Amino acid sequence: MAMSFPGHRIRRLRKNEGIRRMVRETAVTVDDLIYPLFVRNGKNTEIEITSMPGNYQRSVDLLLKECEEVARLGIPAVILFGIPEVKDEFGSEAYSEQGVVQKALRALKKEIPELILIADVCLCEYTSHGHCGIIKNNDVDNDLTIEVLAKAALSCVQAGADIVAPSDMMDGRVRAIREMLDSGGFQDVAIMAYSAKYASSFYGPFRVAAESAPQFGDRKSYQMDPPNTREALREIQLDIQEGADIVMVKPALAYLDIICRARSMFDVPIAAYNVSGEFAMIKAASKMGWLDETKAMYEVLISIKRAGADLILTYFAKDMARSLGGKI
Repeated sequence: MAMSFPGHRIRRLRKNEGIRRMVRETAVTVDDLIYPLFVRNGKNTEIEITSMPGNYQRSVDLLLKECEEVARLGIPAVILFGIPEVKDEFGSEAYSEQGVVQKALRALKKEIPELILIADVCLCEYTSHGHCGIIKNNDVDNDLTIEVLAKAALSCVQAGADIVAPSDMMDGRVRAIREMLDSGGFQDVAIMAYSAKYASSFYGPFRVAAESAPQFGDRKSYQMDPPNTREALREIQLDIQEGADIVMVKPALAYLDIICRARSMFDVPIAAYNVSGEFAMIKAASKMGWLDETKAMYEVLISIKRAGADLILTYFAKDMARSLGGKI
């Protein structure tokens, strides 16, 4: 028979920090972190993103300095988002050899070869209309778009990307990218698919940072409807079948249940994106004195890991790495 109170006192294992450390079930380590960064053209250029304090659009020379610090902190990977000088209807800078992300990838691979470089693959930063694909008949054309995404992925890998991360939510884009990379001799390059990316209100600060807000309409016809769970699991399953090596849930906090369900169903690494709005909320509340920023950061990242994520994309990556000294 199970022992109950007073024989069994659960609080015995919470008595002090030493005991709590010994029985702690979940830990975030620096190895779990991926740091998102924004790169633009120019030299010695650093523009703070007002909605995301401590984050900047940087030219490649200053991005190199930032990534040197990232590597010193032990963060294993960064994911790059580009802000091009010129945008057009087709997002052609996304696959240009002289694109800003391609320039950054070449420089980073040369100077900091141990840092894992992830290239976000999408068109929203590069199109004049701000949508994630090619517009035809006033809508995003799925099949035309995946052809361009595959070209963009190959271009980034040729420039030095270790992993490509399609974030567009077009049907079939993982297969198209896998086939393009394989035919180009890059069979060993991994795909981290934004598999369950919801049409979320928490992306607002990012769209300012990446200058990627849609100029008309919204993205609800290709990003996922927030009430849906089964659809997310189907998206993840299809991406794995098409060749995704890592799958992602985005955003993280409002979709912890999706992370948990995915972890119970699939045996591939799961990433979760602690997105800009989630970051900005903590920063704003901390500035107002309403909560302790460091403690809130810990609690949020632990919740994402506890839900089942193996990897966490977060703008808190440097702060967390400094605070951890290993793990919490």
